[in-house]
Amino acid sequence: MSATYVIGDIHGALKALKQLVEKIAPTETDTLIFLGDYVDGWSESAEVISYLMELDKQHTCYFIKGNHDAWCESWLMGIMPEESWVRNGGLATIASFNKLSPEQRLRHTEFFNHMRLFYIDAQGRLFVHAGYTSTHGPAKERFEPMLYWDRSLWELALAMDTSIPPDSDRYPKRLANFKEIYIGHTPVTNYGQTRPMTAVNVHNIDTGAAFKGRISAMNVDTKEIWQSDVVQTLYPNEKGRNA
Repeated sequence: MSATYVIGDIHGALKALKQLVEKIAPTETDTLIFLGDYVDGWSESAEVISYLMELDKQHTCYFIKGNHDAWCESWLMGIMPEESWVRNGGLATIASFNKLSPEQRLRHTEFFNHMRLFYIDAQGRLFVHAGYTSTHGPAKERFEPMLYWDRSLWELALAMDTSIPPDSDRYPKRLANFKEIYIGHTPVTNYGQTRPMTAVNVHNIDTGAAFKGRISAMNVDTKEIWQSDVVQTLYPNEKGRNA
């Protein structure tokens, strides 16, 4: 029986990503859904993209765009992102991509261009990097960057009164739109946690790989979790975004 795995934020940590995929050991019929932020942080951002492109040849993969990916995509297309990008991991990303040949850089740019803003599977489960603000769902989001910047959906889920039933008029429409919602973007380490968190029907898979956490994966059907080692232990001479 095939399985579907959702993978959280990576931030240039190729060693941790490879370790995680080896632990999952996906078969050819399995589906891998990546929630974005493949770059910015550790030193192997371009190498992560190359590895993801190879995985895409072996499995059914969905690549969601994160805010850091949007920054990197702009830079690859000759548009310098806002200044804060460099301070938030962009410097390591630039160094990594500058090692590519012009042909490799073009293929990487095309990979970014084809990333999805969100994905909804046949079971009514939404996969998006950050969240959305429209009560009609992400397809009706008027400001596209909200899909990879919004934190209010996660904050709403955390603050929910769980005694309110989903069929109640008081139940937030944003949460009622989908059976389950899978996000990254906001590290659970902000809440003192090391494993993916669930609030109502929202699953947060970002376990702080950019900082002092790990990359995590979850089987969306069984909710089994796999994690890499703490990323910093795999890059002992680097600071990631801990600087």
